[in-house]
Amino acid sequence: MRFVSFEENGRHGIGWIKDIHATSFVDLTQVAPALPTDLKALIAAPGALALAHAAGLQTPISLHKPLSGVQFLPLLTHPGKIVCMGLNYADHAKEGGNARPDYPSFFLRGNTSTVGHQQAIIRPKVSDKLDYEAELAVVIGQRARHLTSANALDCVAGYTCFNDASLRDYQRKSSQWTIGKNFDGTGPFGPWLVTPDELPPGAAGLRIQSRLNGKVMQDANTRDFLWNVVESLVLITECMTLEPGDVIITGTPAGVGYARTPPVWMQPADVCEIEIEGIGILANPIADEV
Repeated sequence: MRFVSFEENGRHGIGWIKDIHATSFVDLTQVAPALPTDLKALIAAPGALALAHAAGLQTPISLHKPLSGVQFLPLLTHPGKIVCMGLNYADHAKEGGNARPDYPSFFLRGNTSTVGHQQAIIRPKVSDKLDYEAELAVVIGQRARHLTSANALDCVAGYTCFNDASLRDYQRKSSQWTIGKNFDGTGPFGPWLVTPDELPPGAAGLRIQSRLNGKVMQDANTRDFLWNVVESLVLITECMTLEPGDVIITGTPAGVGYARTPPVWMQPADVCEIEIEGIGILANPIADEV
């Protein structure tokens, strides 16, 4: 199952997409009006994803809409907690001058930092040190606390791509990374939710890439996580309760711009793509703040 959040004529809706090769979608807001019209609410309602999937399968092709030209929104327009992990790939920790950590770094992102597929990543007025980070995002579908390795994946509603675009100079103004990770419009999130049945357990063994203007900058695999999805969920729920619509951002591999010689920063009119095997491509142009 695949679901997308979109806007059409000022109306927010949820779309159902048959598979990774589809070029069209079903507007669930129109064909199944009894269902929630917000993806977070759909995820939270017991059995609603299955009902939405059934509605999509039953919709005749004549009622499908083309994906080309659709205005994508951030996958969840009002997510709960966006819990981000840092230094979750050994090669990325090394390129930043860090030893292999004993425990991941954590920080939070706010809703105003996110943008949808094809929307612009905003380079702010105060910095030109805008970097890319390809990351797997895990969307939570059930309330969870004190998860174990046996049940951790039960709380996962699905997976998508995330670009944890960062203002590196602001990230280093503090011992905490939050300020460099929360500029408005710097967190592309999408393009769609892919439910766990379409991917290996824990989204393990998936190739993950970032490309800047078509050039591969990061190329790794989710098998390279220091803490895989199960282990990450267990660690996080030692501390906090996860709720439907929360999101876990799982860290980035080596190849980021600041670690290159000379450094590579995203510029206006660039296009950054994040691709994860089995999920799809999240693509965003870069634009200056006005």
